[in-house]
Amino acid sequence: MTLYVGRMSEDDGRSELRRERWDIKKLVILRTLRERGTVTATAQALLMTPSAVSQQLTNLAKQLGTPLLEAHGRRVRLTDAAHLVLRHAEAVFAQLERADAELAAYRHGESGVVRVAAFSTAVPALVVPAVRKLRAERPGITVRVREAEAAQAYELLAAGEVDLALSLAAHAPTARDPKFTRVPLLADPLDVALPVGHPLAGTSGLRLADLAGEPWIFGGSGPWSEITTAACEAAGFVPEQAHSAAGWTAILAMVEAGMGVALVPRMAAARRDGVVMCALGPDRPVRHVVAAVRRGAEEGAAVRRVLEALTADDA
Repeated sequence: MTLYVGRMSEDDGRSELRRERWDIKKLVILRTLRERGTVTATAQALLMTPSAVSQQLTNLAKQLGTPLLEAHGRRVRLTDAAHLVLRHAEAVFAQLERADAELAAYRHGESGVVRVAAFSTAVPALVVPAVRKLRAERPGITVRVREAEAAQAYELLAAGEVDLALSLAAHAPTARDPKFTRVPLLADPLDVALPVGHPLAGTSGLRLADLAGEPWIFGGSGPWSEITTAACEAAGFVPEQAHSAAGWTAILAMVEAGMGVALVPRMAAARRDGVVMCALGPDRPVRHVVAAVRRGAEEGAAVRRVLEALTADDA
């Protein structure tokens, strides 16, 4: 029998070289560059210097034996080889998330801290009831809430600063995005806010088209402007925007004063004495709300319980 002490076999050497080539930290930098677009933005996101980002990516290209970046004007862009590398790396990242989730379950069981980023109306309507439910049924799980609109929420999720992100489906990553898993939460109906005494306030089976001649109140830009405009156009008319406001308090105050009508998501509706919330007929518009997690992390016990609480009928 021959003993090999302090030596590697040829196969072992090749395996070691392969492990050195596939450097997870450098792959994270490459993925962040793909998401952020510039070396400077990547450095800011990862708390690195731009020169350190460039050096790490240069080293990764040498290790893999293929160019990963190419000049594009004054910026750089990923080569086809870089996109190929990231396509395979996403499976590795997802498997590491599963490993983290399984290890956390092994260490803590159904306990731990779950960080949630959610848009403003989802916090009182969805997240707070879910937290109350968890306190009663799963006291070992602590939820930390951060209010954030979709773009910021998904940046936080990708960076590992939150574990769940809630947004409208229209502003969520697509189901094909390899970084995230989407979970549908609910379809939130849109009601019409009318001032008390409006001729149509008591109409059963009210249709959006019945309000085509009304002055409308909605934001000048952003998601709610898009939702209102799209819903009205689907009903066959373009809404006349009489006033612009982004906050529900301001919108409902103007409705109460008889200055116009507004579409209001049922999740966001607040009771006002001078406002009647009217449900629309069967063709009423809805907005879909989803949660997203980093792919693989949905298998964690604590995250799974939070998702269950968010989708519970009484949440």
